Parts: sequence; C-alpha cells; structure tokens
Amino acid sequence: MKRVLLLGGVTEALALARRLGPQHLYSLAGVGRVPTDLTCQVRVGGFGGAQGLEHFIREQAIDLVLDATHPYAAQISQNAAIAAQSASIECWALRRPAWQAGPNDDWREVSDWAELITALAPFQHPLFTLGREPLQHLDEIPDHQFWTLRALDAYPGNDRCEIIGARGPFLLDDERALFARRKIDVLISKNSGSTATEPKLEVARELGVPVLVLKRPVLAKVDREFLQVGELIEALSLAGFL
Repeated sequence: MKRVLLLGGVTEALALARRLGPQHLYSLAGVGRVPTDLTCQVRVGGFGGAQGLEHFIREQAIDLVLDATHPYAAQISQNAAIAAQSASIECWALRRPAWQAGPNDDWREVSDWAELITALAPFQHPLFTLGREPLQHLDEIPDHQFWTLRALDAYPGNDRCEIIGARGPFLLDDERALFARRKIDVLISKNSGSTATEPKLEVARELGVPVLVLKRPVLAKVDREFLQVGELIEALSLAGFL
C-alpha cells in the first residue's frame, strides 16, 4: 500500500489532507491549529533536518513526499527535496502562485529585514503581516513610528506597538476598518499568494498605501510542481495514491 508524507503549511494542504486515507501522514510544524477530523494520520513537530527527515521516510516506508509548506519556508522545502532524493523516492510540491501587482498598486520589493527597515523609514503607522519575525525587533521601533503587527496568535506589545492575533480569511470591510483605525500608511507583507489574506492588498490599493513586499526565496527543485490543488489531486489519483 503506497504511503504519502504530506508536509503542510498552506491552507491548501488541509484540502489535500482531507483526501488522504489512514495509511498516509500529514505533518505540521505546530504553528496554528492542528486538525482533529482527518482520516489520515497527523504528526506535529520537526524532523531534525534533511537527515532526520530521510530517516523518518525510510522508517515509515514513505513512497512520496508532498511539499505543501509555505512559500517562504525555504529550509523545509530544501530538506524535503534532499531527503526524498537520498531515500530514492520522488518529491512533489504544491507551489502557490505569487500575487502580481496591478497598474494601481505601489509595491516595493525588499530582500531582507535591513532593506525593509530602510524602506520603512519615511512612514509612521506601518502594518506588519509577516508573522512572528517583527517580534524580535520591538525594541528597535523609531520614535516617529507606531507599529501594528498581525500574527496568528496575540503576543505582548509595548507602548509603540500593538499586536493583533488573528487568522484568515480576512474580510474586505474588516481590513478597511483596521487601516482606518490604526491610520495605516504602509503595509508590509510576504507575497504568500493566498486568497485568504489578499483583501489587505485591495485596501492598500484603494487608499493608495504603499506595500513593502518581502521577496520570495528561491525554492528547491523537485520532481513535479503543481500550482493548483485539483491538478495535484488528479496526479495522486493517477499514480495510485488515492
């Protein structure tokens, strides 16, 4: 019986997991909600790098690795590709397409935190939607700025930062209200390509608010790449995994 190891991280991974039977494994890093209503097995936690993942693949007699991790989770994607190759099995990946700027968008791509902070200097009320990364920089907030951070979970802020714990999908009207309440004059975002978090970009477009976009990392090459869940499910079915 063929076994799939699905590495989760994006919303679409759950749709895949719901199609997997009890012989398959769905692995999550542990950030966010852990589903309890799946037929497949669910595993939470890391593997100990590429070598640890290879050992797990061999130990569990995995026949295929499915990388459905976040587009910015470059390390686990690389580990998955290396481990699968070392274990002599294929690695397939669901690679969500990036958002594309429209003619009325003011997007400014930045490569790293240092470049981001430089680009952020002229603004006063930034909204960060990068996850937890800005938390380690709360003591570096300039006197002229007040930060609003949105992450999956709430964390303590300080007198120059409000941290909002919230999970998508986000509604357009709610995003408009957030921009107005916090007087947001610049949005900082990863280019996740998720429809669940896309409304913030629409509000930025409506208001003429610039968007500082963190550049996507280059991901490891895999045996097959898919842009849509439906295409991947069809391929799994044809290969005898479903």
